[in-house]
Amino acid sequence: MIFREAHISDIPQIQFVRNAVKENRLSDPSLVPDHDVEEYITNRGKGWVCEIDEQVVGFAIADLVANNIWALFIHPDFEARGIGKKLHAMMMDWYFLHTKEKVWLGTAPNSRAEKFYRMQGWKEVGIHGKGEIKFEMDHKTWSDVPV
Repeated sequence: MIFREAHISDIPQIQFVRNAVKENRLSDPSLVPDHDVEEYITNRGKGWVCEIDEQVVGFAIADLVANNIWALFIHPDFEARGIGKKLHAMMMDWYFLHTKEKVWLGTAPNSRAEKFYRMQGWKEVGIHGKGEIKFEMDHKTWSDVPV
């Protein structure tokens, strides 16, 4: 497994992973065009990928403009290998290196993602969008999370 910063050339594989997931699926893949991914990994924040055999199998993207975790997805064939936890840690460490502002995200209720974020120390703060659970993380809570 190789973990590294995402590049523009990774966008087709990032999109493949995003559209392969079983939970938190996009109702319409055209809602997240390639130029949006490029904007988030080059201007608004940063992204990371995990590669196995030169194939992107997971990715994470943080947005410093909206103080948001824009994406964290693992291809279903590569779940339960610690990839999400490693990408999450890299992303959160980077985020709090650049700002001490709270960060938020939304995810589907009763999903594996909801359980994952709770286990990483995220706090539920309400509802976001179309019924997603809104979570927040502050710098102090993140710095107290055991590695």
